[in-house]
Amino acid sequence: MNRTIPFLKWPGGKRWLISDIDNLIKSFKCNQYFEPFLGGGAVFFSFEFEKAYLSDSNPQLINAYKTVQKFPKELISRVQKIPTDKATYYKIRSEEPVCEIDMAVRFLYLNRVAFGGMYRVNKEGKFNVPYGGRSTNILWKNKLIEKASLKLQNVDIYCQDFENTFERANAGDLIYCDPPYTVAHNLNGFQRYNENIFTWEDQIRLKDSCIKAAKRGVKIILSNAAHKSITELYNPLEPLVVNRYSGLSTIPSKRKKIDEFLLLFNF
Repeated sequence: MNRTIPFLKWPGGKRWLISDIDNLIKSFKCNQYFEPFLGGGAVFFSFEFEKAYLSDSNPQLINAYKTVQKFPKELISRVQKIPTDKATYYKIRSEEPVCEIDMAVRFLYLNRVAFGGMYRVNKEGKFNVPYGGRSTNILWKNKLIEKASLKLQNVDIYCQDFENTFERANAGDLIYCDPPYTVAHNLNGFQRYNENIFTWEDQIRLKDSCIKAAKRGVKIILSNAAHKSITELYNPLEPLVVNRYSGLSTIPSKRKKIDEFLLLFNF
């Protein structure tokens, strides 16, 4: 299969997981695909779905997806013109545009030029990732934006809480969800940041949403932290363990093997 590469570089992205869930997703033809924690959208971009409903609670992220969907050429043209030097980066980072296309240009530029492609905001909601020194060229040289735009045509994209997305799914539908991890697993340095955007109470809400949707006949693939608290939360459902290597370090020898859980409903 010719998979579309996500146009965003996103911490916790799941391109590495595709081979592990390939047979699961191909084992049946879903009526509609739902992804309530969109992020970089690696699972959506890796498979063919007749109908898809994508959502996230991050308004900047969703605006970027909608702009890629509707105005790919203008977006590419605008990002191409912005230098990727340190001074320009911090100037762009300090700006707060209100126009949707301006917001998307800034978001995409920061995503590609920021250190590690991280998305992080401070207590005031200001993007605060330092300069990373990378280029935006990959977006047009590899036609990432154009290909993503084609993939996103006729797809529903919403900024909303995950519960609203779960409620739309019915028998024969598929949900893949990859929430922010909010427990300390394998010394995950993003725990404290994630707790600010996805609390343990949200984890409980997510479990309840999974159970309700599963009772309606929805198939669900849930990624989560490999931690005893998650095992206890979803008991008696037995998690599968999958693993990857952390890509946060630029030194290969310092990249640690990290376990994660997959929880399957109605498979």
